[in-house]
Amino acid sequence: MAINLPEQTKKKLLEFQSAWSDLPVRWTKGCNLHITLIFIGYVDDEQMLEICQLVRQTVQKYRAFEIKLKRICLGPPHRPARMIWVEGERNPVLTQLKSDLEEKLFQSVKSGYHQLEKRTFQIHLTLARIKTELWRSGPNKFQIDKEISLVFPVNSIEVMQSHLSRGGADYVILESVELAG
Repeated sequence: MAINLPEQTKKKLLEFQSAWSDLPVRWTKGCNLHITLIFIGYVDDEQMLEICQLVRQTVQKYRAFEIKLKRICLGPPHRPARMIWVEGERNPVLTQLKSDLEEKLFQSVKSGYHQLEKRTFQIHLTLARIKTELWRSGPNKFQIDKEISLVFPVNSIEVMQSHLSRGGADYVILESVELAG
């Protein structure tokens, strides 16, 4: 489950990518920029139908809200850098929505979701994946830390499927569920 970004927000993030085009990373394609809420893993068609139904039931209780992206940095925090990611401000509405979705999935036998997230939810999206060996041998181990301010509305939650290929993952929206109001 994810939040797909508006085209204007994607365009702005792609501008940041082009400013750092010489870094030893694999950039996320603009069409794939999204905020992951819950990673489900492999499920069969019957489970996916159940998941979509649970998402529809849960999301209809929430009104549209905004997310503010505030910083481009190395991630994950407190670990060796594996990604360049964009952090967002904490958002209590989104945190509650994610928690409600997880709880519904966890309670459902059919969905196959078997583990509640233990880590504190932090809004982030992957801007690039680091090519580790090249990164480590680079000048001063490259520093990325840029304050930004991008605000966008969240009007829907998407159930997405990833397709892995040599060029990285590509994402397809299976269902888009509108928030109330």
